[in-house]
Amino acid sequence: MKPTDFAYSLTVYLSKYLPGEVGASSNTIQSYRDTFSILIRYCSAEKNIPAEKLTLNQLDRKTIGDFLNWIEIERKCSVSTRNQRLSAIHAFFKHLQSEKPHAMYQYQQILAIPIKKSGKKSIHYLTLDAVKNLLNMPDRTTKRGRRDLVLLSLLYDSGARVQEIADLKVANIRLHKPATVKITGKGNKTRIVPIMEPMAKLIEQYLKDNRLNLPQCNEYPLFCNRAGQKLTRSGITYILHKYFNEESRLFPDCCPNTISPHMLRHSKAMHLLQSGVNLIYIRDLLGHVNVQTTEIYARTDSRLKRKALENAYPDIVADELPEWQQNTGLLQWLQNLGR
Repeated sequence: MKPTDFAYSLTVYLSKYLPGEVGASSNTIQSYRDTFSILIRYCSAEKNIPAEKLTLNQLDRKTIGDFLNWIEIERKCSVSTRNQRLSAIHAFFKHLQSEKPHAMYQYQQILAIPIKKSGKKSIHYLTLDAVKNLLNMPDRTTKRGRRDLVLLSLLYDSGARVQEIADLKVANIRLHKPATVKITGKGNKTRIVPIMEPMAKLIEQYLKDNRLNLPQCNEYPLFCNRAGQKLTRSGITYILHKYFNEESRLFPDCCPNTISPHMLRHSKAMHLLQSGVNLIYIRDLLGHVNVQTTEIYARTDSRLKRKALENAYPDIVADELPEWQQNTGLLQWLQNLGR
């Protein structure tokens, strides 16, 4: 069977263009691949177009629009997920404009599909007490419990994304003072994050416990599962949920309704902000491109807002009504003025 133009173009795009010319990270390529896997399954199930017969000509604006509505309504995906899928599709057809200029009009119609606006979600984070309770849940007498303790502690202490933690290798850890961890984030950008002395001691003990402090182990994953393979995002999420459920049972009053690895990242940022750390340093720690992204934490903390207002307006508003407001005759006259 002769391959279709869509099959050829997508294969070249994912296997050669993105890794070779763009230098996209493996996580980005995987995200794009997942988007088109879902699109192919949609066309097969909803449009009766088998994967082996799907062509570029069939992927017009209406089809892409129907697909986006389908993943939002039928698959119950969030608006942010919908926009993420659209961004991957946009990138693909933007690339095709130069490869197949005869179909540029069709591709530009797809590129004209707008990103859908969504309401800004509030940031959820744990209190310091909730974080402390969570880190007390793993059983330190077992090897797996000690691994989970180091994993959750580093997830919080570094403010890293869950995929960034999953990708860590032993060589990324520097235990000599000042102790640091080298994190590779979005777009293969790396950043050096300092880790506090208690965290460094935990990691040092963990490396010795698992014989990962040997020179030949530098390229080993820092955190592995039972099979000796690096932990996945879902694996780390499972571990977090396990201990969070235990914490919720023991300390129901200080726990939110749910948790995610990203909440630990939010929690670290909020705790730093509440401690008076400058937003610029928090931005660098989190790996944000600009400080505007980091400012969302400052807008979230109502306690900081109240403190700022109290400092800015001391003793301006009196505790008691002024005399003219106590004068009922004057108030009556003002109310009747102009009638």
